This record gives sequence, structure tokens and C-alpha cells, in this order.
Amino acid sequence: MAWAIALLALTAQAREAQAPLMEKVHQVFKPLPQDMATDEFPIDTTRVALGRKLFFDPRLSLDGTVSCATCHRPALYGTDALAKSVGVEHRLNAHNAPTVLNAALQFKAHWTGERQNVEEQAMKSLIGHASFGNSDFAAVIRKIKALPGYEAEFKQAFANDPEPVKPDNWGKAIGAYERTLVTPSPFDVFLKGDAKALAPQAQNGLKTFIELGCASCHNGVGIGGSSFQKFGVVEDYWTQTGSQPIDEGRFTATKNPADKYVFKVPSLRNVAMTPPYFHDGSVATLPQAVRVMGKVQLGRELTDQEVHDLVDFLNSLTGKQPEDFIAEPVLMPQAFSASP
Repeated sequence: MAWAIALLALTAQAREAQAPLMEKVHQVFKPLPQDMATDEFPIDTTRVALGRKLFFDPRLSLDGTVSCATCHRPALYGTDALAKSVGVEHRLNAHNAPTVLNAALQFKAHWTGERQNVEEQAMKSLIGHASFGNSDFAAVIRKIKALPGYEAEFKQAFANDPEPVKPDNWGKAIGAYERTLVTPSPFDVFLKGDAKALAPQAQNGLKTFIELGCASCHNGVGIGGSSFQKFGVVEDYWTQTGSQPIDEGRFTATKNPADKYVFKVPSLRNVAMTPPYFHDGSVATLPQAVRVMGKVQLGRELTDQEVHDLVDFLNSLTGKQPEDFIAEPVLMPQAFSASP
């Protein structure tokens, strides 16, 4: 009987010790929702089905080789594992491709935030020089109408639109699909009250993450992706990353001196699965990226133990990918006329 009472006492002490961390965590983070629908962009099943096909279809690019999945591959957790993505005709993109998973949670799209949401990102990628590379939207519409089944599927997905096959609806369809790409992780289980979902070292890393101030930028449901911040608060980022050329961030678009070296704070969800790191893919490993952030953002030389704990916490943000993302859809073949 005495051992049972002692065990209960130890359990109570463990819960009390855990409570302060849980309280801090709930002030800073939120678990993932079931999907990422909004009032403006609801999730319609017909649009999701159409968007999934369009996401994986390369035939709508200039040279027929590039789809959304080229830079956002399921096998690589929605990235391409390149420092900078490669589009049509081997054109090099200006930035590293962030994961598409959970991306609709973020307040802007792209590293410099020039796209408002995943819908605009999808639409403008059609004529992006280093993405799909089409000369204009009219060329894309002709391609869509020439491929079997698409015109009818657009009409079904956008039944109230007198002109359903158009770039805006392309963006909405792909956006509807991307808003389903949610990856709940052990950290989400922890956020919902199960302290055992995170191992002790990961919990130490979480505590360190908060105490060091990492959570001042990497917070909320996306654990980032909700603000712009200067990369290199304490010292120039390229002194640690070795970046060449040096990217001036939002300044390249706004020409506002206050935006020099300012980028969107990336979401850290699935970060352990999406190297290389930063806007230019200049850092190869997660421990190295953690050390860089310690130096250029916090002015701290992190200890080996701090790095190990932080990486353990970041590993807990790896979630399960949706089945309809892992398995690519079968696309209807295009009919070609026989040679005379």
C-alpha cells in the first residue's frame, strides 16, 4: 500500500513539474487544425480532386516537364532538396523551395512575401520565369482545354462561373487541395495534453526553444510563417552561412531600406525533413542551421547539449503526410494524331 501511495505522490509531482511548461506552451503555440479552409477559400471536394490532378500534372508548363510537384515532392516532404529550385528549361529559381505541407497556414507565400496566399502562388507560377514559364495565361488555358477531362472538371468544380476554365480558378483548385495538406505531429498530441508524446530530451529542447527567445518569431499554429523578420539581427547572416550572392530579401521588391535582409519567418513544421535550410539553401544540416540561428539572431554560441535538445524538439514537429499526397494521381493521357 505504501508503494502505491508513493507512486501516486511521484505522479502528482511530475504533473506539477510539467504544468509550468504546458502553460507556457499553450500561450505560444496551437495544434494544427483538421484542414486550412477559410471563409474566403472553403474546401470543396470537387475542387480538391481537380487541384490534386493539376498539382501533379507537368503538361501545363512551357516544356511539359514541370508541375507543382517538381519543387514540392512527396518523397521529400513537399520540397525538392535543392538549394534553389529548377524550373522549365533548367532555369534557376531565386530561392529555396519551402515545403508545401501546412503552407496555407502562413500569412504570405514566398520568402519575400510577394504572394498573398497559396492560391495566388499557384496561379502566378503558371507564368513564372523559373517555374512553369508560360508566356501568358491564354497559352495555359489552351493547354487545359486540350487535355482530356479537364474542361468538364473545371465546369463541375466552378459550376456557377460562366467561364470556369481560367487562371483564377486554377489557383483556387490547387489552393483547395493544398489546404488539405495538414501533417499532425507528436507535438500536436503534446499540445492537446499528452505529456508523454514528447520524450524528455525533446521537452528540454522545447523549454530551451522558449527560454532562448526562438518562439518570439517561431510561434502560433505554424511555428513560424506569421511575420517578417531581419535575417541577421546580431551579425550579418552570410558570415555564418557563407551565402553567395547575398540576397537583400524584401528590399529587392519594396526598395524600402528597412526591408534589407528581411524575409518571411519560415514555418518549422517538418523542418527535420526539409534540408537544405534558409532562403538560399546555404546550410546543409539542421544542427548547423540551429547554430547559425543562435549566432546571427541571438548572439549566442549554443552548447552541444542545447543544440541536441533543440534538434530533438524540432524532430517532434515531423508529421504524417496525407495519403493523397504520397500517392500521385493517374492522369488522363493526351490523344495524339497518328502520323500519316
